[in-house]
Amino acid sequence: MRNYEIKVQGVLDEAWADWFHGITITVSGNMTTLRGTIIDQAALRGILSKIWDLNLTLIAVNVLEKET
Repeated sequence: MRNYEIKVQGVLDEAWADWFHGITITVSGNMTTLRGTIIDQAALRGILSKIWDLNLTLIAVNVLEKET
């Protein structure tokens, strides 16, 4: 498992947190940051696919700390 920070352009309401399996959603201006623990690469791909499905522009994907 790894902690990730994913940034997208656009505003994503906190109501979407359940859709992203409890990942924390923070909005600042026209940028949304998703932070949380993602279990594996398949789960990360699922989140990125949801971002694609919502037609959001992916800005960055960062690992916040070493694998646990």
